[in-house]
Amino acid sequence: MTSDMLSPEEYLTRVLAALTPLDPVEVPLERAHGLVLAEDVRSAVPVPPWTNSAMDGYAVRAADVAGAHTAAVTLPVAGDVPAGAAPGPLAAGTAQRIMTGAMLPEGADAVVRVEDTDQPPGAGPLPERVEVRTAVAPGTNVRHAGEDVAVGDLVLARGTVLKATAVSAAAAVGRRAVRAVPRPRVAVVVTGAELAGAGRDPAAGTIPDSNGPLLSGLVAEHGARLTSVARSVDTPAALADALRAAAVDADLIITSGGVSVGAFDPFTALADARGQVNGPSGNRIELATVKVAMQPGKPQGYGAVRTRDGRRVPVIGLPGNPVSVLVSFTTIVAPALARLSGHETGAGLDASGGIGMPTTMARAAVGWRGPLGRRQHVPVRFVAPPEPLPAGAAPEAVWVAPSHRLGSGSHLVASLPAAQALAVVEADVDAVAVGDPVRLLALSAPSGPVQYSIR
Repeated sequence: MTSDMLSPEEYLTRVLAALTPLDPVEVPLERAHGLVLAEDVRSAVPVPPWTNSAMDGYAVRAADVAGAHTAAVTLPVAGDVPAGAAPGPLAAGTAQRIMTGAMLPEGADAVVRVEDTDQPPGAGPLPERVEVRTAVAPGTNVRHAGEDVAVGDLVLARGTVLKATAVSAAAAVGRRAVRAVPRPRVAVVVTGAELAGAGRDPAAGTIPDSNGPLLSGLVAEHGARLTSVARSVDTPAALADALRAAAVDADLIITSGGVSVGAFDPFTALADARGQVNGPSGNRIELATVKVAMQPGKPQGYGAVRTRDGRRVPVIGLPGNPVSVLVSFTTIVAPALARLSGHETGAGLDASGGIGMPTTMARAAVGWRGPLGRRQHVPVRFVAPPEPLPAGAAPEAVWVAPSHRLGSGSHLVASLPAAQALAVVEADVDAVAVGDPVRLLALSAPSGPVQYSIR
């Protein structure tokens, strides 16, 4: 790595240092899925709220059927207890037909399964009598009130990701809403005078805009809320206007393109101008560009837009080529979104971590070269083991090959759907041979609170 480049860890640390989780808000449970809980949730009611039947059958007093271990016991059936009903008390020497989940009648202490009686399962008229063929002990097939959790028990801890099971638990203990970190609002600004709308016949020198759809999809896949997508031509003034407009209802702005050293790179020009490009008073733009020791994705940018109401909206500037966008989003933007969303991030910026989820190891089914001095991220797909197998390699290993014959070329957008992961090659490795181990980063959204690094 040359002295004018930051390591990927150094750059990620710099970006995350300027971010804090969004302020928690009260969220109805129906909209809370996927958010990070900002409070402890304790049970407001016992679960179950009342003692109930665990089986379809007959509620009884265990003492009344104790003799069924030697001979069947016949009891009169005093009534039905469907789920949702409040039954009357059970008189000694009688039974009540009861459904799974229905409240156990006062006086009953056990449930005999319908299969252990002379009555058929399923719908049918209430029988006058039931023949019980199995003795039961008190508590048999009974769920006791509060046996799951009692009032005041801790059910969900602050920082829990509200998956479906967690939302269900919050509802079960009496909550209608919770305090949680909201989904980040993300605006996308795509730069490039050469970009045209998708589906149009491109004029000479133009190409379809693929970065807008790519970033929009990645934002959604990572649980954030897309607020706008704009395109800007390659002038500092146009980009400044686009950033100011994007900042109005965003918590993060992601740009693509214009971060390198070309004569018409607007992000770099705006950074050099320190944001002073005909901006309204109190609406400042503070940008910087850096070189990061990664391939693709060497040129990167970051900063913020200061809105007139005093908010600081962070900006992350990605390179313009689509593979660079994907790699940069996976390694830089995803951790940033996780931090804004309240996930714990940044504590594992070392050789052992992974992007958004644990990394896994694979072996290279073909060889390729890497840029010495920069960490390489190669889109790969899973393939069959090579023949013959390299010495010492197990056929049951995970084998991968670049999803395109040109490897990690930053412009290879049409081959990206074939990519199933990113293979990571360290900066001190200039070639990968068949059978060499490589670390894989999954190309999917994080599913819970994780420690992020870009290793």
